[in-house]
Amino acid sequence: MKPILFNSEMVRAILKNRKTVTRRVVKPQARYCQMSMASLVVSSEPIHIVDGLIDATGATVLSLPYRPGEILYVREAWAPWSRTEGTAPEIHYKAEGETLPGVKWRPSIHMPREAARIFLRVTGVRGERLWDITEEQAEKEGLYKGWQATETSSWASTAKQAFMWVWDQCVKPADRALYGWIANPLVWVIEFERTEKP
Repeated sequence: MKPILFNSEMVRAILKNRKTVTRRVVKPQARYCQMSMASLVVSSEPIHIVDGLIDATGATVLSLPYRPGEILYVREAWAPWSRTEGTAPEIHYKAEGETLPGVKWRPSIHMPREAARIFLRVTGVRGERLWDITEEQAEKEGLYKGWQATETSSWASTAKQAFMWVWDQCVKPADRALYGWIANPLVWVIEFERTEKP
């Protein structure tokens, strides 16, 4: 079982069954790519297929980050907290919107598997360019027409526009030239469904 990180907003979308796909940056990036059943071949030179074999100068073969059928556990912001002094702490999740006095939320990257409450079964993985996302796929990302980044920001006119905004919010400002929406990076498209804890 492997971990996968989501921010609180995307955790809520998963819990509401709105989110069934996620995109993650492919590293290293390349100008050319060719997808096979089990891997992605990336290269700075054109890639050719000869008799079913992929030929590329200086190509790198990237294994899929997850495989169909694999179970993932979701890492999310969390905190152990006890309502009554002297009792064992319970796990609380930031996505629930609780106000817990004196609690400092722990980042998702530090969540142990034992604290996970959401489990996903991978149903498909493929590589594509970020701009290949469709309106339907943006909706499967958990976004929708009318989505608003903040209370003072404008409303998204489409789910795809909302996805563009969310994508850039999740990329560090220093990395946007490589991985932001404008860069149109290669991404892994990971489709999933919720499942019970194994």
